[in-house]
Amino acid sequence: MTTPVTIIGAGLGGLTLARVLHIHGIPVTVHEAEASSSARAQGGMLDIHDHNGQLALKDAGLFDAFLGLVHQGGEALRVLDKHETLVFEQPDDGDGTRPEVLRGALRQLLLDSLPAGTVRWGHKVTAARSFGDGRHEVTFTDGTTVTTGLLVGADGAWSRVRPLLSEARPEYAGVVFVETYLFDSDERHPASAAAVGGGSMFALAPGKGITAHREPGGVLHTYVQLLKGREWIDGIDFADAAVATARIAEEFEGWAPRLTALLTDGETAPVPRVVHTLPNEHRWERRPGVTLLGDAAHLMPPSGEGANAAMFDGAELGKALAAHPDDTEAALAAYEAALFPRSAKHAAEAAELLPLLLGDEAPYGLADMFTAARPAAGPSRD
Repeated sequence: MTTPVTIIGAGLGGLTLARVLHIHGIPVTVHEAEASSSARAQGGMLDIHDHNGQLALKDAGLFDAFLGLVHQGGEALRVLDKHETLVFEQPDDGDGTRPEVLRGALRQLLLDSLPAGTVRWGHKVTAARSFGDGRHEVTFTDGTTVTTGLLVGADGAWSRVRPLLSEARPEYAGVVFVETYLFDSDERHPASAAAVGGGSMFALAPGKGITAHREPGGVLHTYVQLLKGREWIDGIDFADAAVATARIAEEFEGWAPRLTALLTDGETAPVPRVVHTLPNEHRWERRPGVTLLGDAAHLMPPSGEGANAAMFDGAELGKALAAHPDDTEAALAAYEAALFPRSAKHAAEAAELLPLLLGDEAPYGLADMFTAARPAAGPSRD
């Protein structure tokens, strides 16, 4: 295949696609809105699954390098109630099925695997239009344009490429995550560090939760979760960190102090992450010269599958293009035929997870998912 591929978005999915194309000698350019690879923090820990994310890394020829990034012990898991009573615990058994890595480190691994100049930084898309013959024109904020023979939207939830294929727009999922950090936790925040343990911790109750991950260097990365309407979120002034923290903390009155300290002692300003989704069965009619991957194609609630699915999409699309060097449309059709049922399954599973996390049976719904049986006698659920 000699038609250059234009990818919009240098996230994990877009970069995996670029890497697989590079391996197969297919010319590719990635346009990214961020000014540089270090322009902003890239998020926290990701568990990379053996059935999709790890397969993508093998297709990209980066699996061994990925293993060097794994946070040892990070697969440990704890589920607590609001009083910090242990409901479920699972150690990191080292089986490698879901090893944890920092998103930023994984992204840098992918970036370093590409030839210099593959990613064009500071290229934020304002519009994309079709010429009707399989070619597309993409316009950037600086007024420059690029004409593409094959355009891939890997540009996330608010994709500028998606409207070429679909009228679907993300809708609010009814939940907001509020992000905070504690640093050097074992020395400076030992009580909260003990509550979190060595990996992931879910402290849950109906309608709310405090989830934290231990990252390398003693960092505790927390996501407070609340089932709230948009008007409640919009009524909080997150520009005033102290006021915002106090308002969110009110929702956790009566919770164990070692848990609420993950929020109230936060060393970064609280950042709201308002969760949006696309329809579970989101799909589109085949149109020449353009397709989507990752959140641009199948935005879903946080479930541990988003990054894995995006990387798998990228690898599968890259392999399809390499397998059909003289027929791009056949490659896109084959890719999408597998993508649609796969992404619908992931989205349905993600939608089922949210009630387990924050529904009426929390935290026991999540514990049941892990154990498949609730203890006959257990701690109080008040």
